[in-house]
Amino acid sequence: MPVGGAPPTGGSIREHGLEAVGGLILKVQRYLFPDLASVNAGRSGTSKSGRSSAKKKARDQHLGSSDPEGSMWLWAAFILFIFFLVALDLGIFHRKTRTIAFKEALKLSGVWIGVALAFNVLIFFAYEHHWFGLDLAGGEPDGRTAAILFLTGYLIEKSLGLDNLFFIALIFSYFRIPTAYQHRVLYWGILGAVIMRAAMILAGTALIERVDWILYLFGVVLIMSGVRMGLVGHPPDLEKNPITTWTRRFFPVLPEFAGERLVVRRKAQLLLTPLALALIMIEASDLVFALDSIPAIFSITRDPFLVFASNIMALLGLRSLYFALAGAVDRFRYLRSSLGLLLVLIGSKLLLKDVLVEGPTTVFFTLGAVALILAGGVITSLLFGRRARNSS
Repeated sequence: MPVGGAPPTGGSIREHGLEAVGGLILKVQRYLFPDLASVNAGRSGTSKSGRSSAKKKARDQHLGSSDPEGSMWLWAAFILFIFFLVALDLGIFHRKTRTIAFKEALKLSGVWIGVALAFNVLIFFAYEHHWFGLDLAGGEPDGRTAAILFLTGYLIEKSLGLDNLFFIALIFSYFRIPTAYQHRVLYWGILGAVIMRAAMILAGTALIERVDWILYLFGVVLIMSGVRMGLVGHPPDLEKNPITTWTRRFFPVLPEFAGERLVVRRKAQLLLTPLALALIMIEASDLVFALDSIPAIFSITRDPFLVFASNIMALLGLRSLYFALAGAVDRFRYLRSSLGLLLVLIGSKLLLKDVLVEGPTTVFFTLGAVALILAGGVITSLLFGRRARNSS
């Protein structure tokens, strides 16, 4: 405070504001990851105990940051970056309600994938030069390992997101949502998914730090989900879906659309529109799909920033990807089976985490296996999907 009680200058107000936000993030980080402070303190000195050193090394590899202050600013900057991209997408690319053509959707999908790949370059340099205290102990060279982990996690989350998109297409078809209104519903649905995933990733990371055996449970869940995904080929019945039934029971639903509005007032009563009902179904479905995707990314890495970044970056481009694939959903007949195989693979990896030797070689093999399974599902669908659909 300046002499005489004068208010601080504009620059100091911004500085105090940033310090307050940073302090809040740091408090949340210390609450969720109480071991982080002791790990960072141990890294500054030398350990005389081999067991203690190995334990610190394992913890460092999962936590990934040796500088909580730098990590705090990194998280804040990344969250602001995500909000900027979301605002850019809605405020500039899709400000007006209209139908998104296939070519435009394909170009936007390419832009979002390009943004993710460019961000992966930043991941490489950030971990290679330990910016913001980022570090993967035992993963030297850190930049290459971190970049491969991010790319592997991105591919897994993007591919699992495709299964979610196919279900969203089913929801839109069931509620007969006009194409011009679909992009706005997807926007709010994916924005809600980003917030939901962020909370689940933080909770999952904190849970793993406290209860390590939960990873075995994640592995079992992934294997069961993979087997179910590979064997159950028919789409779910939305007419008997409990979410739809429960919503209609407790909330009056307007039979017709009211433009892009989710809620309307008629005779002093609030009514949900079919768009709102579709949005509720999309959010509920993403919660269900997150039960697979969140454990899946933890099978690749437990570095909180890589987990969060790869998951969120994969979500951002799903809306454009939906419009690029909406007309060709039936052609990817065997993609669901390949996704089931992928879940079984990464679930088995979690169950064998104490047997497998983690290192750069394992990371390369995991990336190759993921790419091979996904490519096999896509190629098989393109070659034989139409023939199987015509025969059925």
